[in-house]
Amino acid sequence: MRGGLRRLVAIGALSTAIDAGGFVTLHQAAGWALVPADAVALVVAALASFGLHRATLAPGDPYERWVDRPAAFARIALVAGVVDVAVVVGLDRLVDPATALALLLAVKVPALVVAGAARLAGERRLLFRVVRAEQDERVDRPAPPGDVRLSVVVPAYRERDHIADTVAALRAALEPVRVAGGLEIVIVDDGSGDGTADAARAAGADLVLEQTENRGKGAAVRRGALASHGRTVAFTDADLSYSPDQLLRLLAAVEDGWDVVVGSRRHEDTTTLVRAGRLRELGGRAINLLTQAVLLGQYRDTQCGLKAFRSDVARLLFGRSRVDGFAFDVELFHLAERYRLSLTEVPVSVANSSRSTVRVARDALHLVRDLFRIRRWAKRGRYDEGVGVFPVDRSLPNH
Repeated sequence: MRGGLRRLVAIGALSTAIDAGGFVTLHQAAGWALVPADAVALVVAALASFGLHRATLAPGDPYERWVDRPAAFARIALVAGVVDVAVVVGLDRLVDPATALALLLAVKVPALVVAGAARLAGERRLLFRVVRAEQDERVDRPAPPGDVRLSVVVPAYRERDHIADTVAALRAALEPVRVAGGLEIVIVDDGSGDGTADAARAAGADLVLEQTENRGKGAAVRRGALASHGRTVAFTDADLSYSPDQLLRLLAAVEDGWDVVVGSRRHEDTTTLVRAGRLRELGGRAINLLTQAVLLGQYRDTQCGLKAFRSDVARLLFGRSRVDGFAFDVELFHLAERYRLSLTEVPVSVANSSRSTVRVARDALHLVRDLFRIRRWAKRGRYDEGVGVFPVDRSLPNH
């Protein structure tokens, strides 16, 4: 909610004012030497910041987890403090400020900026380690609910001439799953208007859903996942760039105890059978860099169209997701971090298809817009509305 963002801004402004004001007061008014004045002001500001964050902690926000680790916070604050003092001493020798205002603007403000960057970098490294450690730890949970062993959700847009082949290929590759536990193929026609849904029904898809208008891949996958009946829920692309037998690997990983299993085209064991165009490859790498503005973990590949989840985890994630376009994958990663779910990446074999509906320039602009929306929603607590505080032991509520 907006109150969460205001809280962060208010705490940051107050601790900065304490630091800058205390330093100038001690050095100029009280006559303290430069270094002890700066050091005392830094300590008081750091203690105030830590105490205020602890007292007003926003539940669930992964960006706030450093508050739970006082020793790590102290180490980061110490490094930032050393940087601050070094910059203050260096600039004071260069400019020799005579007034309190000159001291503040020419010496302390630049020191605050440099030390702030050092502190942010330290917090980022800490949070990366925390998040990855949580994701690497599988949690012993009860068997997920569901009527069949596996549901495969396929978002489809203008696939009338190909969707029957997609359904047939999925059935053939996943026949062992059908025999041992049951298989559900869910086709979501994302407002195609060309008879894709009718073709999917004729091909024998178990569940066919129709969007009244073209809303985007995220909206289609969300609807299919929430309507599915499998104990494991996976999604893949209609063009089958990832051969459907690879879903068996994801299914095995989920059944082995992972909450979220994601394919990675940049895993060291991945095989690329048909390369994407150079522009699409560069666009994908740029997107992975941009996702660092939203995600704490450093993932090899956020946009791979092959992912699987426990059914209760799928309900949790897709029930909270809001993005309709291609950034929905990034949103899922953020939610997995936020809700402290286990996650593993697996290699894939990919044969990039000319049938892809991705338009690099247009979709990249939309994705960047959605990345900023995800970060804004996260800061405002939108992903936690109506769900309360998630338990520290990382267990999931029943669905």
